[in-house]
Amino acid sequence: MTADARTPEPVFHQHIFLGAGHDRSERRAWAVIWLCGLMMVAEIVGGLLFGSIALVADGLHMSTHAGALLLAALAYTYSRRHAEDTDFTFGTGKLGDLAGYTSAIILAMIALLIGYESVTRILAPVQIHFAEAIPIACVGLAVNIASALLLSGGGHDHGHSHGGAHGGHGHDDDHDHDHDHDHDHDHDHDHDHDHATGRDNNMRAAVIHVMADAAVSVLVIVGLTLARAFGWLWMDPLAGIVGACVIASWSYGLIRDTGAILLDRVPDHRLAGDVRRVIESDGSKLADLHLWRLGPGHLGAILSVCPKGHRNAGYYRQKLARFSSLSHLTIEIQES
Repeated sequence: MTADARTPEPVFHQHIFLGAGHDRSERRAWAVIWLCGLMMVAEIVGGLLFGSIALVADGLHMSTHAGALLLAALAYTYSRRHAEDTDFTFGTGKLGDLAGYTSAIILAMIALLIGYESVTRILAPVQIHFAEAIPIACVGLAVNIASALLLSGGGHDHGHSHGGAHGGHGHDDDHDHDHDHDHDHDHDHDHDHDHATGRDNNMRAAVIHVMADAAVSVLVIVGLTLARAFGWLWMDPLAGIVGACVIASWSYGLIRDTGAILLDRVPDHRLAGDVRRVIESDGSKLADLHLWRLGPGHLGAILSVCPKGHRNAGYYRQKLARFSSLSHLTIEIQES
């Protein structure tokens, strides 16, 4: 039996929704872990050799810092290795957001711990060994600055995704696979409305860990210096309380943003409005719209359209081709 020449070829779709700078961010995260790991070993070994409990304590603190960054690095590696695993229905792009959410919880716990310890020290002051504490805080600050320099540039991709390279053509529920593979050249290229669409929350969490540690180091240096110069022993725990509040604020913002992504909250209301406007510009009716984030710079959308006349899914796909962040598009045509 001869196949109908008009029968469309089956279309196979990729679901790789990783950020544009994923590989680079992964390398930077592992580099920072090595730096923190070496510093941690040096502080613990040095503290034991020279009898400095403060140095050992800072080394153990550095281990928690390295552990949080390890979470980010493992998320990058796992999501890359399993990017084509069909068990993940919409790819592994959101794994970074899950890691960011977990890091934010860890940050919140660190903030509570620092706040509790600071209040305890205000109520019951302890002896401070300034000769050890200040240099250690300075070394910690230097390590954090080096970590920030290593991470810089790894999380600043704006996520202007290119659908063709990442399965951006999606699929149509009415089995009309009328794809326009050159659509980016035929339409105005609309950049993402919301910068959060392309934000790499995994790298953001790693940077916040570094910034939080650096902020605490600066506050500790200031607090210890003033306490040593003027005898204001309360300055050290006060600096701890301020640091805890700053970390808690950053943690809240990260939990709010990553939590919204994990719950598939609409990532860009302006884009949702523009999609509706484009679909209904010819008299068609958008009956239903689902819009969610698949990964940094990648959005998924499911549309149910009541067409004007005899329009097919390919027609509406071409109309939406201008939105480069729509990396996975499913269009259902409701026949009247």
